[in-house]
Amino acid sequence: MLFADPATLKIPSEADALPGRDEAITLPNSHYVHGRPIAPPFPDQITQVVFGMGCFWGAERKFWQQEGVYTTAVGYAGGATKNATYQEVCSGRTGHTEVVLAAYDPTSVPFELLLQLFWESHDPTQGMRQGNDVGTQYRSAIFVENTEQLEKAEHSRRVYQEQLTVAGYGVISTEIRVAPPFYYAEEYHQQYLAKNPAGYCGLGGTGVSCSVEGLLMPSE
Repeated sequence: MLFADPATLKIPSEADALPGRDEAITLPNSHYVHGRPIAPPFPDQITQVVFGMGCFWGAERKFWQQEGVYTTAVGYAGGATKNATYQEVCSGRTGHTEVVLAAYDPTSVPFELLLQLFWESHDPTQGMRQGNDVGTQYRSAIFVENTEQLEKAEHSRRVYQEQLTVAGYGVISTEIRVAPPFYYAEEYHQQYLAKNPAGYCGLGGTGVSCSVEGLLMPSE
């Protein structure tokens, strides 16, 4: 059985959240795996989306391995604390969840394929946890860049919910909205599993498949 401080399972109000700081974390703007930049500006054709699906170490690897993804970075988003540190996020007093920024070329990889990777790689019905990782920082989220992504993400949630229900799972708790500020995590977290191949990865899906074709909007 999993136990956690109840305070870490409730997103704090903006008034109760830690204040953070104005200074952003200083990072080398180079991806450890392929050397491309991890922070904008990106090439004109590149589009962004931010995914929260539990511990961001394994989640980031999923996306940097995907063909058509230009670059990735891990960070914190969804809360009120400016430029939060990892320790602050783990305290449950920032409101942030651990996330992966995926910058991709939509002419090379359709958004639906990234959604498939997202849904199949974690259990989106677990609320404030993923497996043994418990706390608001492990909640599921999709933070989008534009209206088209928002509509596709919401459609994919409805489609995948039907499949999960048939398989006996509960209601999807994934938060889907226009992207709030993204704060880069510390350097040692960036591309962590490339630097530490034997490192921890708590990522695990439900085993319920989600086809790209099934996620297409009716008009497509």
